[in-house]
Amino acid sequence: MTDRIRLDGRVAVVTGAAGVIGTATLRLLADRGARIVAVDRREADLKTAVEGLPASAEALTVAADVTQEDEVKEYVRAAVDRFGTIDAFYNNAGIEGDIKPIPEYSLESFRRVLDVNVVGVFLGMKYVLPVMLKQNKGSIINTASIAGLMGSPHLAVYSASKHAVIGLTKSAAWECTGTGVRVNCVCPGLIDSRMLSAIMTGRNGGNAPPPTEKLVERIPARRLGLASEVASIVAFLASDEASYVSGSHYTVDGGRTAA
Repeated sequence: MTDRIRLDGRVAVVTGAAGVIGTATLRLLADRGARIVAVDRREADLKTAVEGLPASAEALTVAADVTQEDEVKEYVRAAVDRFGTIDAFYNNAGIEGDIKPIPEYSLESFRRVLDVNVVGVFLGMKYVLPVMLKQNKGSIINTASIAGLMGSPHLAVYSASKHAVIGLTKSAAWECTGTGVRVNCVCPGLIDSRMLSAIMTGRNGGNAPPPTEKLVERIPARRLGLASEVASIVAFLASDEASYVSGSHYTVDGGRTAA
């Protein structure tokens, strides 16, 4: 059967490209024909992330801090200078922050999480949207979380930031009314990743996280998710197969939020 979710020749910008979900996504987008602009803070990590991509990806790496407006402008400018356009934007960079109850959370750490997870998403859309609106087409996919749909102990700040991402997504979708630009977000659940390990370790007082069997007891799928499964939803949302999808949040959580 022919794969209908193709992105041949399209330009995809991925932030947080060196993380497990970012790397899985840029690789899938490249495999489906997209040209890739990979953005993350460290150039060395970016080089690793794009290793082995097909030549058709014409991979461009841009080291940038998504919280710095000038650096966001620069990665957008670099993408347009190199490829002439941006067709898909996976606005993915994010951090978990400290894993602590609210009374123990420092204001400095609170602001850092919001800077990366909310300001970074806002700035990405601020500078990518004009490119897409000018051409009257494009797809933005933000990374939220199931923590943006529900509360979670010791993750209040992370949860607040991801609630904000969902709000930004829905509002941006409305602002694109009457255009060919779509804005959606993905809400990963418990994905096998460094971030999940850090969260579970923090909740366990700095000790080793509980065994996977314990973690998945409240997940109907009875397993952790894979970065590749998040990437598949991003690729769908970036494609013409999702042409009537905007302002939505897609959970990738094995049924965790079904209750």
